[in-house]
Amino acid sequence: MNQSLKEQMLQWAKSPKRYFCGNEWHTPTSGREFLLSNPADQTEVTRFDFCSNEDIDHCVEQARQAYKSKVFTQLPMRQRAKILRDLGQVIRDHAPQLAALETLCNGKLYRAESLLDDMPDSADVFDYYAGWIDKSYGELVPTNPGTFNYTVNEPYGVCALIVPWNFPLLLACWKLACALATGNTVIIKPSEYTPLSLIYFLEKSTEKGILPVGLVQMILGDAQAGDYLAHHSGIDKLSFTGSTATGKKIVQASALSNLKGLSLELGGKSPNIIFADCLHLDKAIDRAFTAMFSHKAEKCTGPSRLLVEASIYERVLERLRTLSEAQRCGDPFDNASMQGPQCYQGHFDRVMSYIKSGIAEGANLVAGGKADTEGLNELGFYIRPTIFTGVNSSMRIVQEEIFGPVLTVQAFADEDEALAMANDSAYGLAAGFYTSDMARAHRLACALEAGMIFINHYGMYEFSSPFGGVKQSGWGSEMGQQSLREFTKCKSIWYNFSQ
Repeated sequence: MNQSLKEQMLQWAKSPKRYFCGNEWHTPTSGREFLLSNPADQTEVTRFDFCSNEDIDHCVEQARQAYKSKVFTQLPMRQRAKILRDLGQVIRDHAPQLAALETLCNGKLYRAESLLDDMPDSADVFDYYAGWIDKSYGELVPTNPGTFNYTVNEPYGVCALIVPWNFPLLLACWKLACALATGNTVIIKPSEYTPLSLIYFLEKSTEKGILPVGLVQMILGDAQAGDYLAHHSGIDKLSFTGSTATGKKIVQASALSNLKGLSLELGGKSPNIIFADCLHLDKAIDRAFTAMFSHKAEKCTGPSRLLVEASIYERVLERLRTLSEAQRCGDPFDNASMQGPQCYQGHFDRVMSYIKSGIAEGANLVAGGKADTEGLNELGFYIRPTIFTGVNSSMRIVQEEIFGPVLTVQAFADEDEALAMANDSAYGLAAGFYTSDMARAHRLACALEAGMIFINHYGMYEFSSPFGGVKQSGWGSEMGQQSLREFTKCKSIWYNFSQ
């Protein structure tokens, strides 16, 4: 069944791919063609042209017109909430097709990751934000006699949403649902490597007549298009998920243009600490492996630095080595496969260069460290789960975000050393640890320099909880009540009634 669905979606992918503006599909005019390949075997999936600057201007103008005419905010709140819920239902109705497109473009496992992991949250996040439409309140501010002051939370206006290739539809929906719920109009740019699921989603949403005209625009482009959006004075707010290096360029672009609002969910190099008093050590090890290597380790929150108390270090390492050797890389449409290919050639090459760097700097390779070329895997971008020991904080594989299946394991003597090692990073997205000591749990939760802390289970997420980091992992939060602030501006209104 997976293979027949794959062929069905490959056939759909061959149709011309256009950009979406004013609820219509338009042919890009840049003349720059992009060849999109399947990372599992490098066969062609589709070709499309990127949008020109003029195409992007067209989208900005349409979004501005829709915002000014209040195509969405003039609607009753219940109707706006229904539109968001209807968008979620489109994903539920077409989950197999959308998941197949994710796998064709990204290489993640079709059933375990695209279908069962990503699709439910992609749909349900619209329900979550639909519930916020009538619950985002301003404040009544205490003032002196004779005056009255209150605040309102107003939308930014035209928002640009730049989405990465690792969770293409899920992260698009995270941003889209919140931006719409708070009353903005949007221009969304998927990665050039993974645009098809968003295109299909917008096609089906348009067929059902869900979207008011101009509420959502979608452009096709690469980093050049993202840079143009970042510099565009017609964009009031930009939400970006991607690398820290690109995030810094966006900050500079905002400063050089109109000081647009920014939300930046950037890189990570997250520590995961296992203490000897962990109650269920084997479960902790298994979770450390799964949290790291699922989705091919192409995750910003991946626990890529494992810190283990010295007395249990050898036991943990042996278990990790066994799990790594048992991992089956293979066709992501095959339900027996346990790990798919890296997303594209350039990223594959980058991860392999980090593995070579670790070996050159003297790290001890205990598992993986090579491409998986078993059978038909030689046609794709497969990398064996890789584990390094004997590392130190000066090594690139310890300090830099690899965004691939490369784990470093270090031993520590006590809590103070573990904390120092964990915080020795430019990043601060997530951190986790396993302990049965409640006092230690509270100490470390406060002392770890990260936006999200996971105690006794690495990687716990809910829409109601903010997702974001500190240090060079970015600005602002997605999800939770906090995310509403990212797409609204606070206005203070005064009234003098003493005269």
